[in-house]
Amino acid sequence: MTAILGISAFYHDSAAALIVDGEIIAAAQEERFTRIKHDAAFPQHAIAYCLEEAGLTPDQIDLVGFYEKPFLKFERLLETTLAFAPWGFKAFLNTIPSWLKTKLHLPRAIYEGLQQQYNRRIVFVEHHESHAASAFFPSPFAEAAFLTVDGVGEWATASFGVGQENRIEIQSELYFPHSVGLLYSAFTWYCGFKVNSGEYKLMGLAPYGEPRFVELIRENLVDIKPDGSIRLDLSYLNYCHGLTMTSKKFHHLFGGEPRQPESQITQREMDLAASIQVVTEEILMKMVRHVHAQTGQSQLCMAGGVALNCVANGKILREGPFEKIWIQPAAGDAGGALGVALFIWHQLLKKPRTLQPEDSQQGSFLGPRFTETQIRTFLDDRGVSYHHRSDEGELCDEVARYIAEEKVVGWLQGRMEYGPRALGGRSILGDARSTTMQSKMNRKIKFRESFRPFAPSILQSRVADYFDFPPDVDSPYMLQVADVQLHQRKSLPADNEQLTGLQKLQLIRSRVPAITHVDYSSRLQTVDDTRHGRYFKLITAFEKLTGSPVVINTSFNVRGEPIVCTPEDAYQCFMATNMDVLVLEQFVILKSEQPAARVFEDDLHLDQYALD
Repeated sequence: MTAILGISAFYHDSAAALIVDGEIIAAAQEERFTRIKHDAAFPQHAIAYCLEEAGLTPDQIDLVGFYEKPFLKFERLLETTLAFAPWGFKAFLNTIPSWLKTKLHLPRAIYEGLQQQYNRRIVFVEHHESHAASAFFPSPFAEAAFLTVDGVGEWATASFGVGQENRIEIQSELYFPHSVGLLYSAFTWYCGFKVNSGEYKLMGLAPYGEPRFVELIRENLVDIKPDGSIRLDLSYLNYCHGLTMTSKKFHHLFGGEPRQPESQITQREMDLAASIQVVTEEILMKMVRHVHAQTGQSQLCMAGGVALNCVANGKILREGPFEKIWIQPAAGDAGGALGVALFIWHQLLKKPRTLQPEDSQQGSFLGPRFTETQIRTFLDDRGVSYHHRSDEGELCDEVARYIAEEKVVGWLQGRMEYGPRALGGRSILGDARSTTMQSKMNRKIKFRESFRPFAPSILQSRVADYFDFPPDVDSPYMLQVADVQLHQRKSLPADNEQLTGLQKLQLIRSRVPAITHVDYSSRLQTVDDTRHGRYFKLITAFEKLTGSPVVINTSFNVRGEPIVCTPEDAYQCFMATNMDVLVLEQFVILKSEQPAARVFEDDLHLDQYALD
């Protein structure tokens, strides 16, 4: 038996992953245990969980891998500081303490983190190698091209190459400071959202705006080459040497100072979001066409934070040259933990791959699960009023009925998801047919910005009835956007063209309005009986009851909170919001039966978490 532990840490979204003889046993982000969103600390709790899941102790691990090379990263920090001296000195002073304390002493941190019980080799793999490994090795393809795009690793900001059987080879890289991810993050910051957290908000805001700044961006900020590589005009950007993302020159170009976080969103921010989304899609489309031409492959794997841009992914699937695409569900830095472990097993130890029909990611349900005994003990200790449903069919029928009655359901089932998306293990569910559910869940449940869309979960067999999406393609990881079918759309009033910005939210656009974005798109999750178990049975029961195979699926958390992990996390979130029903495995908890229940007009629960 060979056990390999992969670790990503010290930037954002720290995580651990464990493989045994090539099989993925467990993987999880540290934030789920510490309840600190995007926690960058050493993943002590995630490692402990992985070892517990495998029944191993630290001294039984054969190899430990770290997802990047810290000395190369430090070299980039030093060279950038010198290149922009003296302006970069303040930023350098801000970062140097963490490097001197931890990042340059990673072996010591890892040995201490493993309770000084591990004394074997630590393997350091380059950041984009880890991304590429996480993209190709779990994929269902024996051979494929790969493309990785993010902010920055050590020096690389994007890479492509080919994976064949048990090897990957990077053929070309784009280097810092020229970065698609950092360009997108600059606009995220300028529009008042948090870098490495708010990029998906910018993507969701884009359909409310008009891309009127596209030419301004192309003419001033970024030179896009035919192969998708880019050159940025760094005089507009501040991330090389400052404490902000954008410069005064950037602010002047786009008509004012950055939006203050939590202030009103104006048409300018919506138009900026639309514009940078168009530019990003243009860059990525040129990249994938170049990768296709250079590699001659018909299949593509993707990873890196930019691969979480599901709008761009949808365009790549529809308009790109590749026949099939597979995207790592934990595409950001968290996925590097899995990537480095798989890289060691396949590339360094030269172990063969065993292909799975879908993939070897197991639906990305790689986190902790909880037994009925554990849940019952927790509920009894807390004095919670509950009902236990021993028959799974009756449970699903009952919960389907609650959803059809427009109740909001918290749903904790099986293993927790690895990656940023709730996929039916830690989800909040609602009726996609409701005309009020989008507003209710944003304002009264999630306590987040009103413009943010919700994703649909739909039975795989019914996708073509609702979405313009290839019937032979699945989207189990919620990483593709598709348009609602024309016959599912509603006629809009004659004066709808006069509506601008967030006024567009007022219109009912389809028969499933709660998951139809203002541009008729949806971030789609397909659900099948192989990967999704009880969640598949629930949606099947809902379809039998209502005729609709679609439910809203949003992550089980409030704004600023990591997705819940334990029954206790779920119950706390349930009681602190206006959810109606909580389902913990086969235990059903009704808010109306809880003596401490009350209606929340605002969310005191948010006070525990830094706003994202």
